Amino acid sequence: MRKVALLLIVLLGVAHFATVSRCEDGDEEDSEGEEDEDEDEGDDTEVKEENGVLILTDNNYETFIEGKDTVLVEFYAPWCGHCKQFAPEYEKIAQTLKENDPPIPVAKVDATVASELASRFEVSGYPTIKILKNGEAVDYDGERTPKAIVDRVKEVAQPDWKPPPEATLVLTKDNFDETVNNADIILVEFYAPWCGHCKRLAPEYEKAAKELSQRSPPIPLAKVDATVENEIATRFEVTGYPTLKIFRKGKAFDYSGPREKYGIVDYMGEQAGPPSKQVQAAKQVQELIKDGDDAVIVGVFSGEQDAAYEIYIEACNVLREDFTFRHSFSSEVSKLLKASPGQVVIVQPEKFRSKFEPASHTLAVKDSTSVSEVQEFFKKHVIPLVGHRKPSNDAKRYTKRPLVVVYYGVDFSFDYRKATQFWRSKVLEVAKEFPEYTFAIADEEDYAEELKSLGLSESGEEVNVGILADGGKKFAMEPEEFDAEVLQDFVMAFKKGKLKPIVKSQPVPKNNKGPVKVVVGKTFDEIVMDTQKDVLIEFYAPWCGHCKKLEPDYLALGKKYKGEKNLVIAKMDTTANDVPNESYKVEGFPTIYFAPSNSKQSPVKFEGGDRTIEGFSKFIEKHATKLQKRDEL
Repeated sequence: MRKVALLLIVLLGVAHFATVSRCEDGDEEDSEGEEDEDEDEGDDTEVKEENGVLILTDNNYETFIEGKDTVLVEFYAPWCGHCKQFAPEYEKIAQTLKENDPPIPVAKVDATVASELASRFEVSGYPTIKILKNGEAVDYDGERTPKAIVDRVKEVAQPDWKPPPEATLVLTKDNFDETVNNADIILVEFYAPWCGHCKRLAPEYEKAAKELSQRSPPIPLAKVDATVENEIATRFEVTGYPTLKIFRKGKAFDYSGPREKYGIVDYMGEQAGPPSKQVQAAKQVQELIKDGDDAVIVGVFSGEQDAAYEIYIEACNVLREDFTFRHSFSSEVSKLLKASPGQVVIVQPEKFRSKFEPASHTLAVKDSTSVSEVQEFFKKHVIPLVGHRKPSNDAKRYTKRPLVVVYYGVDFSFDYRKATQFWRSKVLEVAKEFPEYTFAIADEEDYAEELKSLGLSESGEEVNVGILADGGKKFAMEPEEFDAEVLQDFVMAFKKGKLKPIVKSQPVPKNNKGPVKVVVGKTFDEIVMDTQKDVLIEFYAPWCGHCKKLEPDYLALGKKYKGEKNLVIAKMDTTANDVPNESYKVEGFPTIYFAPSNSKQSPVKFEGGDRTIEGFSKFIEKHATKLQKRDEL
């Protein structure tokens, strides 16, 4: 019995050992299997296929494209509805081109994952289709049908195919003057090859150039590499990229239109037309005066050969975006305006008329009258004594400071016109006493943010008043019942310097002895405008990624120059503080200015892309007025 028991124990032990061995062997097999899988996953240059379409990534693109003559590529986003709808059509295209002789590969790129490829090919929308010819991208902007795409790909795949010449003219010192001087109108882009904004504009600009070249007459578009053609860029005061300018017979005008194909085409189409529209009947002018919302400017001439007409048209060209111009050769219009040929008349719409100002202003244009005189006439008389300031005319009509603004429910529609004019009449009584200031009424809803910045958004008053002064300073009238006398006292107090400006500001830091000084609204003048010191100031936003990335280098810069008694490295959170000086315009983050000790009202904006300690150091040392000469610098 004992022998049987021993035998059973031995057998159980052997069985257990065999089981363990099998488990361990299995683990090893699984482990080896995992290693194989890891190896498979590690081969990220492999190009996979999905329904006949090759899948390209940042990792496999270079290997795949090598030696390929023609490849069709779609950049898509998984969430894009248009991409989902296009997917079955794209698979049909892939099948068709696979059967071509020779076969043409069709691929797709998930642009939300393959960010390097998407950036390289400047993908900004989905789906974006590109034909790659020997690795170089050819934009496809034809119909999104299988037949149209296949035909275009086969065309590009031909051995003798070459890309069409650019529609955009390339200008250099050798052909610039001749080209722009002979053009009735031409748009010129000044660019830098490394500029990201220029790269994004390039395809849109070229598409616009193609379309405008087919117009009758064509409107040419050109470009200048400003980093090579320094003399031309300097001549036209190019300080940033891209800078676009319109030239008319060699005279330069700023371009302020859109920066995509259709916007450029529409804008330049308008610019190519005459700056003034002809009116033939008095009724057309009467309608403008009765129902208009802006000054009516009409030039009266004997004909197109009139020398005064030519001067007028040239003056209009410069200001065509700021004013609406009319001209007439009609005696009927001349009689209505009480004007003789060769005169320009400015008439205010009926709703802006008052007993305190003339109903119209007239300028006689003679052979000796300069274009600038005509333009000054427009600017001087275009706004009434008390006009209606609104977002659509703010930048064109109400930039002069000081500007006295009276905020209430401004509405010139029939039901509310009487109430609107009631308050405006009180403003007129005061405006006539202060001709050196500009007065305007504004709807409180249109300027809710401005009222908030003045501390008047919850005043409880029906009418509020603010003064926007030079240097970005602003003043608010204490909330009280409004009438002409109250307004008169407020404007007089401003004139005598008795008012304190409203400045949004964080608390003044108790300890501000770090390498980078913190500037707040209340200390801007004290620190940045200190005429004894040069100041480099960064305007930032706490949420800005570029600002966060810059922070360690900017701090290191502050430490580098901490020993300089006459140089301040500073920063300011412009989401929590007002910048009380209009010379320091902040249009993006970070915005960096150097304020020299001897030129505080003309700071130098840091435009370079080299936001490193070395880059900032070169910038500082170039513009500093009080930097000590030290070996380590």
